[in-house]
Amino acid sequence: MIRLDPATASSSAPPAVPAWALAAGGAPSDAYAAFQAGAALGTLDMLARAQPAWAGAWRQRLALKCATASMRLAGRAEDEAALRDAWHLRRAGADPGPAGAILGAWRQFSAQPPVATPDRLAKIVEMLGFAWDGAALAALCTEIEKLARSSRPAPFAAAAIAAHTVAMRPDAELFAWWLADLVLAQSLRWPRPLPLSMTQAFALPPFRAESGSKRIRPGEKSFERAVCVALAHAAAEACRLATEIGRRAERLITLAPKLRAKGAGDVIQRLLDDDAVSGSLTTKNLSRFAARRLFERLQQLEVVRELSGRPSFRLFGL
Repeated sequence: MIRLDPATASSSAPPAVPAWALAAGGAPSDAYAAFQAGAALGTLDMLARAQPAWAGAWRQRLALKCATASMRLAGRAEDEAALRDAWHLRRAGADPGPAGAILGAWRQFSAQPPVATPDRLAKIVEMLGFAWDGAALAALCTEIEKLARSSRPAPFAAAAIAAHTVAMRPDAELFAWWLADLVLAQSLRWPRPLPLSMTQAFALPPFRAESGSKRIRPGEKSFERAVCVALAHAAAEACRLATEIGRRAERLITLAPKLRAKGAGDVIQRLLDDDAVSGSLTTKNLSRFAARRLFERLQQLEVVRELSGRPSFRLFGL
């Protein structure tokens, strides 16, 4: 049985950020940048609060995109395909490696409420590849709580925690972006945070200084304006991704009652909940051989895509 809430099994098309909120060339002033961010986040807010059947796949796809962008800050070269392999092709409970651990940090981020505790942050910094003193993490949690109680607009609160983190630890910029999205979600009172900002950290024009190609880092001049512009573009990309995944998910849900394979419901639920599912998946109701036949059938019906490009050890997703 496919565990779908009838109220979320089908929905209208996700909203799109208006084109005027994505003006080319960035924003001419801080006020205009804030206006852009407000318009874009207001559009995304409807999606962030909704619970469509495919929300899990959408959030985990966003997590993958942020993890891929994180590789540059981490001094690594893994792309989306390599990160998927590191996470989905490992044995149960096995270490996914440094790159896979960074993906794990973003996956955890998108699956849990936007809450910061010293214990949680300690686990995250370990996954991101560095250690941090427990007392310092407790102080960071206090700063996050202060920002959550403040009346500062959400994009500026996100920029503030990123700047504060880098001021404490200049080598912790990746963690700073993770925290920026967490504070953004807290400020907007989203039930689950969305991985957004990291995808724009190296983007043009938001984080390039007007005088040259030097990247604007957290805490530097014009950083708040850059964060606003970046969030407008990140929100637009998240909405476009939701439209793409939602369209495929609706086709999959419509097809589900016609599938006769025992255990098909479990596979479809996993496809709706995650970025990718192993083609060699086994469950109590589905053998590896039966899973392969089911995925091939779904691929023929054009409701799932094969994501690895390989003839074996394949991964499938919406």
